[in-house]
Amino acid sequence: MDIHFENARPVEQSSTSLSQKEGARIQKGIARPGQTASPRAVARSPIPKATPHIRTPDAPSSPVSSVVPATGRRGRGARSNSSGRFEPLSYAAFDDGWETIEDPSALKTEVTDESPRKIITRNQSPDIPFDRSINPYRGCEHGCVYCFARPTHAYMGLSPGLDFESRLFAKPNAAALLERELSKPNYVVRPIAIGTNTDPYQPIERRYRIMRQLLEVLDRYNHPVTIVTKSALITRDIDILASMAKRNLVRVALSITTLDKKLSRAMEPRASAPTRRMAALELLSAARIPTGVMVAPVIPGLNDHEIERILRGAHYAGVEQAGFILLRLPHEIKDLFKEWLGDTAPDKAKKVMKLIRDTRGGKEYDAEWGKRMRGDGPYAWTIKRRFDLAAEKLGIRTSKSSHTHALNGGLDCSSFQVPEKVGDQLALF
Repeated sequence: MDIHFENARPVEQSSTSLSQKEGARIQKGIARPGQTASPRAVARSPIPKATPHIRTPDAPSSPVSSVVPATGRRGRGARSNSSGRFEPLSYAAFDDGWETIEDPSALKTEVTDESPRKIITRNQSPDIPFDRSINPYRGCEHGCVYCFARPTHAYMGLSPGLDFESRLFAKPNAAALLERELSKPNYVVRPIAIGTNTDPYQPIERRYRIMRQLLEVLDRYNHPVTIVTKSALITRDIDILASMAKRNLVRVALSITTLDKKLSRAMEPRASAPTRRMAALELLSAARIPTGVMVAPVIPGLNDHEIERILRGAHYAGVEQAGFILLRLPHEIKDLFKEWLGDTAPDKAKKVMKLIRDTRGGKEYDAEWGKRMRGDGPYAWTIKRRFDLAAEKLGIRTSKSSHTHALNGGLDCSSFQVPEKVGDQLALF
């Protein structure tokens, strides 16, 4: 796109004429379209009010086009590609009236291999029932618009928007790193959680197979693990999971947000369809692998009416445990979600945001420990009460203390052992 200067042709009523200085001021975030920033502005008549623009990073910070149509990219969840919160500059896309805006091409997924020094991540969050986790990938191609992991892409200098679901990072050496860390003499065994940030079974796992390699290591070491995913691809690893289940080393949960195929496709465009996730639960249960369902996230006014139906379907599929998480909107997710909601469900947007604020003490998000997962207030209490009653009626176990305690407790940590290696001197005795 170009900035409109002195020799430009007359602009149409729907476009905005901007001077060079004004364009620069908008890029720096110190002026708004429609403000006269310089006497060199061309238009003598009053500058028409600017059409709403979508703030996106321009190259060099992102390869994605700075113009994103209101309907987003096909097969993608986010509608825009706003700069991360740590970037010194943000960029504004606008129509300069030259009719140079073209329909954006399909956004291809790019994967970069990285070599971290460690693979096990530690945490001390008081409202999370595990103290360690593994993320085989950064970013997630599922493209769930509500994903609370999106803001982590800002640490890479990328956007939590389209970059998060199209510019991914894989860790091919994850299994080797895990084996090295488990072999340390001072390692203390506790269940490792996988899938709590980005999905380990996202589409690129078919090619990289990092998750399967991790399971093979955990299986050899008799190490307990819990897995959460939105992908039916997990059924590929039933052979390993069934073997670990016989030793009480694994629990698996499928996250199901809605049973509405149309809503699921709009909200989580590259995740497995709800029916496929239910079928995966049934296959896992039939293999005697302990399974659970996560109704997550619960979005007030959009999918909370489906709580009972999701639990009932999961019960028929054979699940033993269940949990839920209320929608979380930290950092950049807040704007991404509101943008998506206004485009996808404009008739419900105002009501949904009001109900979200009702569950967060009048705010759009509250990060307070103990409240960020469940919310607060009468509407949040009603959601939890409905969930508990439905699960109790169906005989599905839940936990009152945390949404995932039921999925992490009771695994065997006593059978862990470092397998002997070829050439190990201990093998001589």
